[in-house]
Amino acid sequence: MMQTTPAGAAAPTTEDTLLRLAAVIDSRKGGDPEVSYVSRLFHKGDDAVLKKIGEEATEVVLAAKDVRQGGAPSALVGEVADLWFHCLVMLSHYDLSPADVIAELERREGLSGIEEKALRKRREREENGG
Repeated sequence: MMQTTPAGAAAPTTEDTLLRLAAVIDSRKGGDPEVSYVSRLFHKGDDAVLKKIGEEATEVVLAAKDVRQGGAPSALVGEVADLWFHCLVMLSHYDLSPADVIAELERREGLSGIEEKALRKRREREENGG
């Protein structure tokens, strides 16, 4: 779907959207769990957030399998949006932001997955004194 913007206005980037959403999520910390779903998740603690991420990840897998069998791609998009949203809640819970994830993706850009994994394992060994 194409977004329209006023003449001369720059279209929002994916990063802009994620950062705006993260700011809204951050603003729900300490909010009333009776009126805000996100505040309720924060209030319940990280186990509730992590459980929700597990549920959403499973729903993504099931939706992807449905698409493979001719199901609606829009259902997969919706499930991925739910997963991303709950991942943003988790990041906020641990005082992290989408910018941290984007920086890590940028750091990995241009590395093969195999090379990146080998570097990560070497770094872990060095940190653990091995």
